[in-house]
Amino acid sequence: MVVVGADVHKRTHTFVGVDEAGRELGHKTFPATTEGHRAAVRWARERFGLEVRWAVEDCRHLSARLERDLLSAGQAVVRVPPKMMAEQRRIARTRGKSDPIDALAVARAALREPDLPVACHDATSRELKLLIDRREDLVRTRTATINRLLWRVHELDPGWAPPAKSLDLAKHQRALQARLAEAPGIVAELARDELAEIVELTGKIKALAKRIEQRTVQVAPTLLAMPGVGALTAAKIVGEAAGVARFKSEAAFARHAGIAPIPVWSGSTAGRPPAHPVGQPAAQRRDPPHRGHPDPPRRPRAGLLRQEEGRRHVHSRSAALPQTPPRPRRVPPPQHRPDSRCDSPRRGRLT
Repeated sequence: MVVVGADVHKRTHTFVGVDEAGRELGHKTFPATTEGHRAAVRWARERFGLEVRWAVEDCRHLSARLERDLLSAGQAVVRVPPKMMAEQRRIARTRGKSDPIDALAVARAALREPDLPVACHDATSRELKLLIDRREDLVRTRTATINRLLWRVHELDPGWAPPAKSLDLAKHQRALQARLAEAPGIVAELARDELAEIVELTGKIKALAKRIEQRTVQVAPTLLAMPGVGALTAAKIVGEAAGVARFKSEAAFARHAGIAPIPVWSGSTAGRPPAHPVGQPAAQRRDPPHRGHPDPPRRPRAGLLRQEEGRRHVHSRSAALPQTPPRPRRVPPPQHRPDSRCDSPRRGRLT
């Protein structure tokens, strides 16, 4: 079987075909349109035959249209993570970077890893993912607007500040709007505009949440029956999985979700913490499906300790044993060496 690797861009896509040994059989560039994708399928059939598997670098928005057109044409498509393509390009004999070199690296990565996830475009999962992403964008925008508004309210009168995390409720929005209505100045004017934006965003977020809930009840009743899983969490799981049947096992799905443990089999394990998903590379981690704060706190960079962590680390050490003060260094007194001219007995004549 021939594997055709694709290096996707906004305007053009470059395709490279390789055989089972990884040898390049040919390459060609086509426009990133539906007609260009159909022409690429015809080129692959004429050049390599009907037994063709397409390997597309997983670039989401850049590769989504190509995947849909290939699946509509009845082609088998797998998704190659960018980190695998970069590693394959690093160990290749050819130097430099170009579209054919990247497409060749994608094809060889797919040839080396036969168990890559198969591309699947389910209309229901895509709809839920788009709705969830839109809601999260609106929540981030509202959070940023609330932060700016709170600083303006603090500048006007600190006593007007609403309770923490309460500006998404209509009661507190109306109370703050009544206080800002009579305040003069440009700061109060900007605060009123931002409060109006918050009210508008809150209405859109609630409408999206209601729509997501109605859709999730229809397509994922099993997830909703699980304890602790609400409509937003279930919609997040369905949207990110994009069809759970495309995973060969539970372990493959755990790896896709970024929650698979890292095995530690060789080397010294004394003092090493247990394998945990947090220790996975950044490329394997994904956003958790919980519906918490839209902007989770960032982890500190490796090798840098915060002030609190450093203080905790110092206190955790055992108390040092009392030590005796260092003994002063004793310098021996200078030895008097007789001078042959002065201190030595004179050798003179007898008197």
